[in-house]
Amino acid sequence: MSDTTFVRAEILAPERPPSQGLGAIAWARKHLFASPSDVILTVVAVAFVLWIIPGLYNFFIGNAVFSDPEGLKGGACRFENVGACWIYIADRFDFFMFGFYPQEEYWRPILVFALTALLLVPLLWPGLPFKRTNAALFFIVLPVVSFYLLTGGVFGLPLVTTEKWGGLMITLIISIVGITCSIPIGILLALGRQSKLPIIKTLCVCFIELWRAVPLITVLFMASVMLPLFLPVGTSIDKLLRALVGVTLFASAYLAETVRGGLQAIPRGQTEAASALGLSYWKRMGLIILPQALKHVIPGIVNNFIALFKDTSLVYIVGLFDLLRAVQSSTSLTEWGSPTQAVTGYVFAAFVFWIFCFSMSRYSQYMERRLDTGHKR
Repeated sequence: MSDTTFVRAEILAPERPPSQGLGAIAWARKHLFASPSDVILTVVAVAFVLWIIPGLYNFFIGNAVFSDPEGLKGGACRFENVGACWIYIADRFDFFMFGFYPQEEYWRPILVFALTALLLVPLLWPGLPFKRTNAALFFIVLPVVSFYLLTGGVFGLPLVTTEKWGGLMITLIISIVGITCSIPIGILLALGRQSKLPIIKTLCVCFIELWRAVPLITVLFMASVMLPLFLPVGTSIDKLLRALVGVTLFASAYLAETVRGGLQAIPRGQTEAASALGLSYWKRMGLIILPQALKHVIPGIVNNFIALFKDTSLVYIVGLFDLLRAVQSSTSLTEWGSPTQAVTGYVFAAFVFWIFCFSMSRYSQYMERRLDTGHKR
């Protein structure tokens, strides 16, 4: 046996991985053709895409109607093999966005949307400063300013009652109010359900189970039809306000259960350690327990928000013209009657809903990655 040994004194430069493991061919071999079943599924999927793409292209672009220079309206979309009737969307776009809101006052909801975006984007951007000021402006100042801007009746603004609000404006108002108000109520209900005080725990459990036991359409029906029967004669509550309260309480019950799941995922030692430091209940919850619990249930919370945004279309049963109802009501216009008019309207509504729901989903994934502190298994 030889006594000679060798130890390298310098570190070698890193080598490139094998060429067969790089590039599009390697990616396709790994993800699309790794096994016989993968090959079959890939071929079937490619064949389906090649079969459906020409039809979609012809409907949405190739045979679609983008202009109406002769002013034919629906007549321009009644020819044979005509695709999407985009001129119908362009003509009814204002109604889809604002409903029956007076056209000369469109600048008011546009200003409210601009202020909302101006305050919401910095609030959701983690790296920007002045979060407390931004939150105070968004949660306290903006609702008051938005109410007087949209309703009017003060500072020389013409009065526009809520019966004239509609379209995407109603959808966004109900969604934003429901989401922002359900968060604190849902958190308090989740904490109350875990309380050691029997009265508080019982009240929270009864509230959550009651609202979760009925569908949202029943809640809206009760708020619109049954609630006025129990009010004193001559008392009337705005229809939109009743819908906002019903949607908020309904979303709060579901959010409370989601947050409760996050609270149960926190080890008991976290609470015991915080108590050993002498922290009060609200400091334990606000500084230690809740931040971890909410981080655990970000997907569930966003799932509730997306469901709430889509459920806003149910407010049509109480006479509110949301985006979907505005599109549906326009399908009966005789001057725009054509074989593809209704399909084009529903595709437009679906695209608008998809933009907002996909944006919420992507933002939640971004926050998950940013707040990831090593809990993955």
